[in-house]
Amino acid sequence: MGKGDKKTTKGKRAMGSYGITRKRKEEQVMPAPKAKKEKVTKEAKPKAAAKKPAAKKPTTKTAK
Repeated sequence: MGKGDKKTTKGKRAMGSYGITRKRKEEQVMPAPKAKKEKVTKEAKPKAAAKKPAAKKPTTKTAK
C-alpha cells in the first residue's frame, strides 16, 4: 500500500486523480460585501458645489 496503489489516498495524490478515497473540496460561495453606511455627524457639512468645466484653450497648428 503506497504510491502505486490506486485505492489509497496516498496513491491518488501520487497520480493526481480524485475519487471516493480522495474527495475534492466543495467550492464555497462568498457572500456579497455589505454596503457601508455613512456616519452621521452633528455638524452637517454642505456638499461641494458642482465644478464648472474648464474652458478649452485654442489649439495652434505648427508648421513641420
